[in-house]
Amino acid sequence: MPIETREFDVRNYLKTPEDQAAYIEAALEDGDASFIAAAIGDIARARGVTAFAGETGLSREAIYKTFRPGGNPTLETLTKATKALGLRLAVVPC
Repeated sequence: MPIETREFDVRNYLKTPEDQAAYIEAALEDGDASFIAAAIGDIARARGVTAFAGETGLSREAIYKTFRPGGNPTLETLTKATKALGLRLAVVPC
């Protein structure tokens, strides 16, 4: 009997603010700007892009374009996104 599989979708695991914060924290620890942008995009899609757009004041198109692999959000856009996620950016010594 073959094993039944489904396609992995990280959005299925980003249901709570705690899960979302842990995901962003892991992305930040990795340090890859493209991965950080994509992680925020994953959370935006998990929450619903329309709702996330309303929370950030950004357009849906800007969210899809900016928060994807290879996206390059400005500091202002990143700040709006993290604020909408209920997070804040912080600097800590390595």
